[in-house]
Amino acid sequence: MHVHGANIQDRDGGKLPLKGSRRHYPFVTRVFADGGYAGRLVGWAADKTHITLEIIRRGAHARAFEVLPRRWIVERTFAWIFKNRRLVRDYEQLTAVAETLITIAASATLLRRWP
Repeated sequence: MHVHGANIQDRDGGKLPLKGSRRHYPFVTRVFADGGYAGRLVGWAADKTHITLEIIRRGAHARAFEVLPRRWIVERTFAWIFKNRRLVRDYEQLTAVAETLITIAASATLLRRWP
């Protein structure tokens, strides 16, 4: 996970997590992303990190809500994390604080679901 400011485009900010994931999780070979990550990042990921970046797009005919493959998993995870009241709004001045709070929220979610 990497939190950055809103002045950085998704496709530009996606390089750092891809590099980090390759270093820490070398067995990951495919990453699913939404349309915000399309473009040159797909080629960069294949060349530099040897990760296949698969863009999940809405159908051209879609007019209303449509469940997209793999994307619902990300949205569900965001819903679990945002159950923590502190993360409902972005109050943090530092991105490191936001990253830490997200890690704590995700850890708490995992611990609650532990059998």
